[in-house]
Amino acid sequence: MRYTRALAATAAALTLTLAGCSSTESPAGGDGDGFNDADVDFATDMIQHHAQALSMVDLTMGRELDPEMVELTEQIRAAQAPEIERMVDWLESWDEPVPETSRDHANAHAEGHGAGDAMDEDMPGMMSAEEMTVLENAPESEFEELWLQMMIEHHQGAVEMAEVEVEEGESAQAVKLAEEIISAQEEEISQMQDMLEG
Repeated sequence: MRYTRALAATAAALTLTLAGCSSTESPAGGDGDGFNDADVDFATDMIQHHAQALSMVDLTMGRELDPEMVELTEQIRAAQAPEIERMVDWLESWDEPVPETSRDHANAHAEGHGAGDAMDEDMPGMMSAEEMTVLENAPESEFEELWLQMMIEHHQGAVEMAEVEVEEGESAQAVKLAEEIISAQEEEISQMQDMLEG
């Protein structure tokens, strides 16, 4: 019994020593959660992606919408605004720059206030500034259908980005959020497709 315990203790100590010397060990954020470049890219890009989704939600304000549409927009706002805050906190704890968006409190000094400002339009599902302007100016008769079509595309892009994070990310909290985004947004995509067909 004593020999077994001693062997186990020696093995544990050796494991800790090897872990401490490992050249592949990643730095940790403020909460000790390791991270890699994929995590940084995910948080950086998804902050901007979510910010545009919230800008699209903003464009529904003051319009006469179906009750289901109103509920959906508030659901998106309630989910994505706190997620932006979480990802901003991660980047700050990782000593990484926080991207500028038209909505981010951390970059309130950013010039310009348009929905498409400070956005990387090359990300999957991102709308161009021109597309955002078309949506903003859409007549009531066309707005809901156009908004749903655009948000479906936007969500599909977010799912694609989150899937990359699940495959390549190291941060447990970032991967968990990516999985939550995939689940929630795939469900909303299905809901929006049903709304278009209804």
